[in-house]
Amino acid sequence: MIPLYPQVTHLDFTGPHQVLSRTPDAEVIVASLDGRDIEAEGLVFSRLADLARLERCDVLCVPGGIGATEAMLDATFMAEIRRLGAGAKYLTSVCTGSLVLAAAGFLAGKRAACHWAWRELLIPFGAIVSDARVERDGNVITGGGVTAGIDFAFTLLAELAGTDYAQAVQLGLEYDPHPPFRAGSPAIAPPEVLAAVRSRMAPLARARMAAAVEAARRLKSA
Repeated sequence: MIPLYPQVTHLDFTGPHQVLSRTPDAEVIVASLDGRDIEAEGLVFSRLADLARLERCDVLCVPGGIGATEAMLDATFMAEIRRLGAGAKYLTSVCTGSLVLAAAGFLAGKRAACHWAWRELLIPFGAIVSDARVERDGNVITGGGVTAGIDFAFTLLAELAGTDYAQAVQLGLEYDPHPPFRAGSPAIAPPEVLAAVRSRMAPLARARMAAAVEAARRLKSA
């Protein structure tokens, strides 16, 4: 089950959805509060399930986005995440979706991945920050930023349906990435590119950290 919220990054869930929709004998449900439409970077996702009407899920997969820090302060949304996550066999996320899992209380003492720019926001929740593209700690599987969601999805598909099947889906989708630039992580990006991206993200940093600290406070006092 993939829960959406305002200002989600659509590739965080559409990439994994493309892969996981091919899981045998499974239904991938995409839901939101009250089943309301969700706009994501100019695309509108409609006909969504109502989170409150879902009794359970085997896999909870939370995508990230600019709206993740607001989502983890939405008491109604977080109550549904906690309820569904409590009975899920796998707790998973892509990008800053791990912050939502953390705010729900699922990542304390767990290794977790996140977008490189926002990993430190996991710290107030007691999570162990991982710089892996896909991290696994028990039944918790988390992907790094945005496109890492596709790698994450194949990792999860192999867990659910076997490595051979996951490889067949990978071939069918021709997933063999060869990016045109070596700039996909801070470790390899040209210094001037990294500096420019950090500068653009800087105005968000203080507010996002404040939201994480507040969500962690609420979790501890719950």
